[in-house]
Amino acid sequence: MNLKILITGGAGFIGSALIREIYKNTSCEIINVDKLTYAGNLQSLNDIVGNKRYCFECVDICDKTEIRFLFKKYNPNLVMHLAAESHVDRSIDGPDDFINTNINGTFNLLEEARRYFDGLTETDRNKFRFHHISTDEVFGDIAGTNDLFTENTPYSPSSPYSASKAASDHLVRAWGRTYGLPVIITNCSNNYGPYHFPEKLIPHVILNAIHGKPLPVYGNGLQIRDWLYVEDHAKALIKVVTEGKVGETYNIGGHNEKNNLEVVETICDLLEELSPQKPSGVINYRDLITFVKDRPGHDARYAIDALKIERELGWVPEETFESGLRKTVQWYLVNTSWWERVLSGAYRMERIGADI
Repeated sequence: MNLKILITGGAGFIGSALIREIYKNTSCEIINVDKLTYAGNLQSLNDIVGNKRYCFECVDICDKTEIRFLFKKYNPNLVMHLAAESHVDRSIDGPDDFINTNINGTFNLLEEARRYFDGLTETDRNKFRFHHISTDEVFGDIAGTNDLFTENTPYSPSSPYSASKAASDHLVRAWGRTYGLPVIITNCSNNYGPYHFPEKLIPHVILNAIHGKPLPVYGNGLQIRDWLYVEDHAKALIKVVTEGKVGETYNIGGHNEKNNLEVVETICDLLEELSPQKPSGVINYRDLITFVKDRPGHDARYAIDALKIERELGWVPEETFESGLRKTVQWYLVNTSWWERVLSGAYRMERIGADI
């Protein structure tokens, strides 16, 4: 496989994992397009920067002129669209950025991809794919304990974040049907793993625990999520964009349903083993668990049916929740310099440098 892949949001958590996976296991050229908001961190790609197969462009997907220029400059075969505002709490406090980036940004990208696609030769048109990476949160929550989200589950988003992602999914499907743009959509469950921004549940709990800070758990902590190790997700995305059928949607899940309290308790137990030297005043890590007021509109359960991608493309996750979480905790314990720069805000200087 020797293709040019334009990846939006490649400095983010999932995007950087995808780039590392493509770089390691293919000969593809990678164009990383990222605005470098607070969650974008080029340090996550330090091992790749400078390689001739990789280049970075600090561009906002809402800037149609710049996006048009990038298509003309690089002539990509594949577009993998991950750029998005993705934090539910932030979307509740301020939905404006979510509407602008997730909806308007996706619209701009689709329009420029369509313009570019229409100008390709027949051979290059047959190669081209627009892969939109979305979330299981577009489905809302699921009531039954045995029910699962399938690719045909009706959308019922609960938060401004999930509503904006649902809207972007609809746009992508419409551009596929109306304009013939060769689109593919994937909806994934909760990701976790190395390089995760510390505001998210798993890294937040790990770092709070080793600093002796409270471990906040919303409500009763019984909200259920399906957890997907980020490297497994990256491998699935490569499978989909290279082998998936145009016009199809594929759910990507980890087959690991856990409630939030169970996740936090498992992290505490791993830290008892892997970091037994506790902060002053802490006897057991579990003692730090603190229940806080529940989030407005908090979905009770997400659960992905990932049988389609297994049946049609042969993908299954390699990591169990236990093995993936152990790797994640170990990574944060070893890579203190990465998350210390993030927590201090020092990594943001890289964004400023990239903007100049």
